[in-house]
Amino acid sequence: QVQLMESGGGSAQAGGSLTLSCAASGITYSRYCMGWFRQIPGNARERIATRFSPTGNTFYADSVRGRFVINQANSKTTLFLQMNNLTPQDAAMYYCAAGPGCYNDPLKMPWWGQGTQVTVSS
Repeated sequence: QVQLMESGGGSAQAGGSLTLSCAASGITYSRYCMGWFRQIPGNARERIATRFSPTGNTFYADSVRGRFVINQANSKTTLFLQMNNLTPQDAAMYYCAAGPGCYNDPLKMPWWGQGTQVTVSS
């Protein structure tokens, strides 16, 4: 059974940083795509950063490229999202996701964490 557990959300001021963590179990990280989506109430869930382990291909949404970095622990069981230079537009519920491939469509990602809230004050 695949389980994903996010942590590290919270509050930050604009220009600040936060690091999210996703602890994975029941999944062989090296075979799958893992990454991060975020959702604002009333909006669709948006893919912001993913990494396809078999090839190392990394995706960043335009809105976060250059500010956010996705990486994994050496143990390969924990995924991180380092978020720098935060803006109020980054405030959202952040979800860790995994699946056989990396997609924009969240319906194509079979495994999800419960989400962690990020708030950013101006």
